[in-house]
Amino acid sequence: MTKLIIQIPCYNEEATLLTALNALPRNIKGIDTIEILVINDGSTDASARIARDWGASVIDIKHNKGLANAFRTGINEALKRGADIIVNTDADNQYCADDIGKLIEPVLKQEADIVVGARDIFAIKEFSVMKKIFQKAGSAVLRLLSSTQVQDAPSGFRAFSRQAAIKLNIFDNYTYTMETLLQANAKGLKVVSVPIRVNEKLRESKLVKNIFDYIFKSMKTTIRMFIVYRPFRFFISFAFILALIGFILVLRFLYFYFLGNGNGHIQSLIFAAVFLISGVQLTIIAIIGDLLSINRKLLEDIQTRIKNIEYKK
Repeated sequence: MTKLIIQIPCYNEEATLLTALNALPRNIKGIDTIEILVINDGSTDASARIARDWGASVIDIKHNKGLANAFRTGINEALKRGADIIVNTDADNQYCADDIGKLIEPVLKQEADIVVGARDIFAIKEFSVMKKIFQKAGSAVLRLLSSTQVQDAPSGFRAFSRQAAIKLNIFDNYTYTMETLLQANAKGLKVVSVPIRVNEKLRESKLVKNIFDYIFKSMKTTIRMFIVYRPFRFFISFAFILALIGFILVLRFLYFYFLGNGNGHIQSLIFAAVFLISGVQLTIIAIIGDLLSINRKLLEDIQTRIKNIEYKK
């Protein structure tokens, strides 16, 4: 018996929620049971009542804590309810619900642990030219950092296998989209993209106040997660740059020294020492970070084992 839970994080979505719920499929090939779970993230409007009247299960969060927290709450609840596959979609009916079957197919075939629905960004008329360019550029950067081939990194239309949901940990309070991709490769989870359609825009984005605010927060999340999951690579890269600058300054000093003008360029030697010492310090931090990363992996392995027991079907 394969159980699919479609979770919908929701914050003050009374104008669009019913449309999103009505669009959800009742039957999907390969799925025996479909359950709809709405995570009411402290809504002050009629969102929760609309969801309950429609027949969805509702998890109430008393105060609004953000999309990432709602996503995390939904994942944990879906695991408790015995979900084999979890699909996350938005309450604003942005994503075409008819594509859920296509989204979960790689998970059903055990070809992927996480599937990301890839929108045709340049075909979305509501997106400005600048937003389209930044979306594509951001996805390219995430592909490089996460070592995945995901085409639409900010997409919230995703499917997760049970084991992927158990292994993932969401720390950020802003968004889960970048964090899950950076974690996936580190935890041996296979990520694939499938093309999906989008519906006509019903409201403005609540997550993206403006493109520059979104870029800043996304960069902050990405850097933070890269430090957590790739600390050695992160710090050793800067250590190498600083050491290289220091080495070049040493060569500059030696060049003038052998020309008989070393005393006039002693500042190169001073700056070289500063850069080289900084490079050594960052190398030490990289080693310590790598050791902490190993310890984190051991703790996460224990956590996964505990979750498998706790959420045993």
